[in-house]
Amino acid sequence: MQLIAPASSELPIYFDSVSVDIAGTTILSDVSLCIAAGAPTVLIGPNGSGKTTLLRAAMGLVHPASGRVSWGGRFDVPPLRRALVFQRPLMLRRSVAENLHYALAIAGVPRQRRAARVVQLLELVGLRELAERPAPRLSGGERQRLALARALAREPDILFLDEPTASLDPAATLGIEELVRTVGAQGVKVVMATHDLGEAARLAGEVVLLHMGSVVESGPVSQVLRNPATEVARRFIAGQLLL
Repeated sequence: MQLIAPASSELPIYFDSVSVDIAGTTILSDVSLCIAAGAPTVLIGPNGSGKTTLLRAAMGLVHPASGRVSWGGRFDVPPLRRALVFQRPLMLRRSVAENLHYALAIAGVPRQRRAARVVQLLELVGLRELAERPAPRLSGGERQRLALARALAREPDILFLDEPTASLDPAATLGIEELVRTVGAQGVKVVMATHDLGEAARLAGEVVLLHMGSVVESGPVSQVLRNPATEVARRFIAGQLLL
């Protein structure tokens, strides 16, 4: 199945001095960042650093208390060409195939095209043999594959992934990483949060390190992970706890 996307009108995504407050707590603070087309952008940082909130803001699900987010130079763009996979995606109490039929209906795919698209998506994520299995009975890795397939049902130009391999075993992690490479190679911009520096090194073109809601460092993966410019980055990459 080919997912080749045209140059997205929603890229680049610019964060211009963005701060996000939730329930009176500042989660992102004065973030300025450009997410451009190309290889995956991977967000790293300790728990609570703001990775998930940054993804939600880039998706358009949370609104800045100050600053602005723009998509392709425009503001308040509806997320029709963006998709987000949460760390713990909910499964509909239906079969794997029915989950995809529902996702295609929500995406506005004509009814007569859905059956063929379901087969294509199942083949892409390696779940065709499990098409009739109830989705809640899938393993953790299989659930993430289904969540990716549901996200891809809307043919996004930009795919946001929130720690998609958290708590997965090495074999399941490898499968998800291969899917990320496949999707990225076919023209979809992937923006992914992870706590795993090894995964960042394997997948990223660009790395963004967050700490306490701020961007500490960003740049090509080889530069940030091998020659960090800041003390915070050096400590995090060395495995030290950041307080």
